[in-house]
Amino acid sequence: MMRCSLTIALWNTVPRRATIIFKLYLAAALRYVITRFGVNHRPKTLRLGVSASALLLFCDGNILVMATRYVLGFVVVLVLATSVITAAGRRLLLGHYHSTCPKALAIVREGVAKAIKNETRVGASLLRLHFHDCFVNGCDASILLDDTPNFVGEKTAAPNNNSVRGFEVIDRIKARLEKACPGVVSCADILALAARDSTVYLGGPSWNVSLGRKDSTTASRALANTSIPPPTSNLSALITSFSAQGLSVKNMVALSGSHTIGLARCTSFRGRIYNDSNIEASFARKLRMKCPRSGNDNVLQRLDIQTPTHFDNFYFKNLLQKKGLLHSDQELFNGRSVDSLVKKYASDSRAFFRDFARAMIKMSEIKPPTGSNGQIRKNCRKVN
Repeated sequence: MMRCSLTIALWNTVPRRATIIFKLYLAAALRYVITRFGVNHRPKTLRLGVSASALLLFCDGNILVMATRYVLGFVVVLVLATSVITAAGRRLLLGHYHSTCPKALAIVREGVAKAIKNETRVGASLLRLHFHDCFVNGCDASILLDDTPNFVGEKTAAPNNNSVRGFEVIDRIKARLEKACPGVVSCADILALAARDSTVYLGGPSWNVSLGRKDSTTASRALANTSIPPPTSNLSALITSFSAQGLSVKNMVALSGSHTIGLARCTSFRGRIYNDSNIEASFARKLRMKCPRSGNDNVLQRLDIQTPTHFDNFYFKNLLQKKGLLHSDQELFNGRSVDSLVKKYASDSRAFFRDFARAMIKMSEIKPPTGSNGQIRKNCRKVN
């Protein structure tokens, strides 16, 4: 993973007042670009001295961008943003399909909208597909591969079996894309775009999706069983699981907010409603009527008891009332270190939306195959 730092080289060659104005303008513009384009690896150092004559971007010790003081601020910043996205995103680009498949994003967006209109629940399913894909060997669409007599994929792994869904939606979108521009758009990119478009359609935040992922030719059922955190996870296990993917505690809490939409099976929350003490009593009683100690395994319950089809911050508000459906949900608000983040997101939906979008950008760039690695599958369910 590339690490980048920003340095302003210092020479006393320009008037002090002009230099200060330039630096303030540059700093403000850089913050805008980081937010607007979703740059993950923020410049680590910004050295501001008496005057600035050159702007240098170092990545792993190499100068990737140099812009002199004679270049206008916005030009400098835009060049910098492109370079950071290229470096941090492993050659993923916002306009990757601009010339090769100009209607790609519209086709995915229309396919997602049509699917959600037909079944609202599928919006959460598409978001979850992307999460479960990225946590196993990166965002490579390995989760979409079907089992064959000679190959065992990830669909039957414990976290996915009888749980992940939305495959037919991806199939339909892929078929339209293959008709419009054969062999161009990867299934991994479809998953990344569909996750964003589902969130937006259901009222959540939007973010820029850098594209250019390739599809894997392999999958790992074993890694799917160990890398995706189960609903019984405690806080320590959750932090460890997300950290292994390069995601921070803040990323983890924000991404958990995706449980503001969707449903869960009785098998996922049975242990919580019968064994946990940090659960609101009447909430637990109602759930026990639907989900007995044995049987009714496939009975579904809303992850967010208030607005299960609208992306908002009620998930966090529920946690404050000890009404998290899953054990792993309530672990985020249980007298531990992350309580403050839950309180923040419960009271400030804008902060939640902002941090969720940033975390999704970061997650979507976990080890994506690019260049000569992987392939563009013609059918998302099987290797070419």
